[in-house]
Amino acid sequence: MPQHANAAESTSAASPWRQQARSPLLAAGIVILALAAIYLFGNRDSGLVTQSIVSGLLLGGVYALVSIGLTLIFGVLGVVNFAHGAMLTLALYFVYALTTSAGIPVYLSTLIAVPLMFGFGFLVQRLLLNKLTTEGSHEGPLLITLGLQLLIVNTLLMVFGGRPVSVPGSVDGSLRVFGAVATYERLIAFFGALLVAVLLTLLLRRTSFGMSIRSVASNAQGAALVGVNVGRVYAMTFGIGAACVAVAGGLTAPFTSLTPTVGESFTVLAFVIVVLGGLGSVVGAITGGLIIGLVQTIGALYLPGTGALLLVFVVFVLVLLFRPQGLFGVRP
Repeated sequence: MPQHANAAESTSAASPWRQQARSPLLAAGIVILALAAIYLFGNRDSGLVTQSIVSGLLLGGVYALVSIGLTLIFGVLGVVNFAHGAMLTLALYFVYALTTSAGIPVYLSTLIAVPLMFGFGFLVQRLLLNKLTTEGSHEGPLLITLGLQLLIVNTLLMVFGGRPVSVPGSVDGSLRVFGAVATYERLIAFFGALLVAVLLTLLLRRTSFGMSIRSVASNAQGAALVGVNVGRVYAMTFGIGAACVAVAGGLTAPFTSLTPTVGESFTVLAFVIVVLGGLGSVVGAITGGLIIGLVQTIGALYLPGTGALLLVFVVFVLVLLFRPQGLFGVRP
């Protein structure tokens, strides 16, 4: 009887993992079949399709990096950060100011912006949100982050105005990838995003601080009972989320037109990606970002203009209908 009980427990414990792993594999299969169908029956030049796939993957890597910060904040704090896009815009303008005023190269400016944005996120959580999140309030953080978003956007409008500006790049040239053309700046953004994702995953899984973050995300009260400083973990996590958008902002600055509202579109897409990948899942954010990048660029072959964005929301609705917990989420 105990052996049967142990076997049942083992099967029960393995079941969530099987449920969690099955959907990403199914999604990967669907994506591969869809790409093959587009090549064979899509009535578009194969070189153009290849270019769209390469561009979509490069764009999706940046989307993933923006979404990692959002999913990390939600997974640990349970806070939907409506100021996430505005924080990305703030990071972009930090890089712009350092590049144009001080003459610092864009990627070095990014390295300076990362600790600045980490400190900004740390202070926002420590001074404005900690009391509300530790008390389990849901409405308060939503209102505060929404107000913070409005504050950042309007401050940037007053300081820089509403005219689009650009950040001068420091790397010229392009590379041919499977016959498609990819600029070095977009390749740097893609591989930089993957590097940050790997480092963040190692931080969460291989360090004592990462264990503290995971324990707080799982059970904040239990973590506090064993000596974890929950308020500090909350503040550090929000700071890491802000640092992620600083990296994303700096990497995309050379090929992004800056306005004080440029982050709003990233916010919407980041929410879609987080839901697609699974709330609180870093791997899910990476996968979701790549999928949405592909949907957006390949969709533009058939639905130019805002039609490609419409396809993104179709994917979003389908995920909500058939797997509301996301690809890497586990049904409660």
